[in-house]
Amino acid sequence: MIFGGARSGKSAHAEQLAAASGKAVVYLATAAVGDTEMAARIALHRQRRQQANWQTVEENLALGAAMIAHSKPDNLLLVDCLTVWLSNLLFCEEKSYPEIGRIEAPLRFTQERETFLRALKEAPGEIVLVSNEVGMGIIPMGAISRWFVDEAGRLNQAVAASCERVQWVAAGLPLSLKGGAC
Repeated sequence: MIFGGARSGKSAHAEQLAAASGKAVVYLATAAVGDTEMAARIALHRQRRQQANWQTVEENLALGAAMIAHSKPDNLLLVDCLTVWLSNLLFCEEKSYPEIGRIEAPLRFTQERETFLRALKEAPGEIVLVSNEVGMGIIPMGAISRWFVDEAGRLNQAVAASCERVQWVAAGLPLSLKGGAC
């Protein structure tokens, strides 16, 4: 697991690890084009993947199923990014949420999260996961933002517990938190 703040260098670091593995790489991309700014971000990531000649699979909701389908003993699966996937799941029903009060997670979120965590344990190949750390700042004022931060923290904890190695990236520099250097 490679995690850190926005623009910390975590994706670039994960891509370097994948390239250095010597294995065939399947890049599981979780972002979906929602507006022109996101389309530009996705285009930059696609360009980097094409230069590396990696297979790309774009899946923004059924991540666990995609991991099981594409993970093989002789390949490396690079998943970028778990918090984008989390956002997709939390808001997949496109309904309005209150700014104050408890928010119930959509059923699809609960099911897909369970499937993902199971796939993480069962997938036969090597997996590199990229995620954002979003809980180190001020506690958000709105219920929706707090919900996202809480679920991102819970997801990162569950993933880190399942991973052999965990690295924090800040300013492009990786720091090993679990399992030594990657």
